[in-house]
Amino acid sequence: MTTTSTSTRLGIRKLTARIGAEVTGVSPSLELDPATVTAIRTALNEHKALVFRGISVDDDGQQRFARYFGPLTSAHPTVPAAKGEPNVLPVDSENGRSNHWHTDVTFVLNPPQASTLRGIVIPPYGGETLIANTGAAYQDLPAPLRAFADTLWAVHTNDYDYAVPPENLDENGRARRAVFLSTRYETVHPVVRIHPLTGELGLFIGDFAQRIAGLSKGESKDILRLLQAYVTRPENILRVAWEPGQLVLFDNRITQHYAIDNYDDQPRRLNRVTVAGGIPVGANGQQSYSVKGDASHYTPAVQGDRVNSPAYAGT
Repeated sequence: MTTTSTSTRLGIRKLTARIGAEVTGVSPSLELDPATVTAIRTALNEHKALVFRGISVDDDGQQRFARYFGPLTSAHPTVPAAKGEPNVLPVDSENGRSNHWHTDVTFVLNPPQASTLRGIVIPPYGGETLIANTGAAYQDLPAPLRAFADTLWAVHTNDYDYAVPPENLDENGRARRAVFLSTRYETVHPVVRIHPLTGELGLFIGDFAQRIAGLSKGESKDILRLLQAYVTRPENILRVAWEPGQLVLFDNRITQHYAIDNYDDQPRRLNRVTVAGGIPVGANGQQSYSVKGDASHYTPAVQGDRVNSPAYAGT
C-alpha cells in the first residue's frame, strides 16, 4: 500500500499478516502535514503497530509527533518522568524490566489511546518488544467463547501479580515497587472493548487485569489465562528488534506488549510518550468505571478519544 499526501509519498509495508507495518517516506524529523497524519492514523487503525526507521528526533520531536494524534498524558500516574520532560517516561532496564504482557496504564479510567516508544540505548543483542493484536485474538475465539467474553468485566489495578515476587526483590526493587504503588488504582473495564474509531472488538485484558468482576480470584485466573492464550498466539505477534533511529507507534486500545528480558545485564532504554484516550466502551455499550484512585493529574478528560475542549481539533 502506498499513500500520497500533499507533500509526502508515504510507504506502508506490512511486517506480518495480522499486525505491524513499516512506514517509509516521512522526514527524519517526523514533521507531518495533515494529509500524512490522516494516512498514518488510517495505517494504525489497520496494522495496530507502526515502525519508523531512520529518524532523528529528540524528546521534543517525539512529543511533537505524538501530539499529531491527540493531547498527551503526563509520563505516568505514579512513576517519575524524565528530568525536565513531564510527558516522557524513561523505560530503563536499571529501573526494572517489563517482561509481562500488558496494555499501558489500564488501571486508570481512560488509559492512553496510543503509545510511542523511541530507542535511546540499544543492547548489543536481545531487548526486543513483542506487540500483540488483541482484535485478531478476539476473532480467534470460538463463537461460544466470544459470546461469553462479551459479558465479562475485569478489575484492573496497579497492585498486580508481578513477574518478580516481593521476597525476591532487592532494596532498590522494593523502593521502585513502592513508588509504583504510591497511589492505588482500581478500575473496572470490559473484557471486550469496542475500538472507538473502527468499531472493531478486541480483548482488553493483560496483567493489570487481576480479577473478573463477580468471580473469585481462582475462577478469574482460569478465565483470564484462557483468553490471554489467544492474545499471545505467535500469529498475532509482531517482534520489534530495536535499532538506533527507530520509533514505534502502537494502538493501546487493541494491543498488548511485552519487553523481552534476554539481554543479560546490558543497559537498555526507550523513551515513552503516550496519547490520551477515552473511557473504554464494552460490547454492551456500557462504559468502564473507576473504583479507586484519581488519575486526573495524569491524563486529560476525553470523550471518544477527543479531548473535552473546543480548542482541540486533533485527528
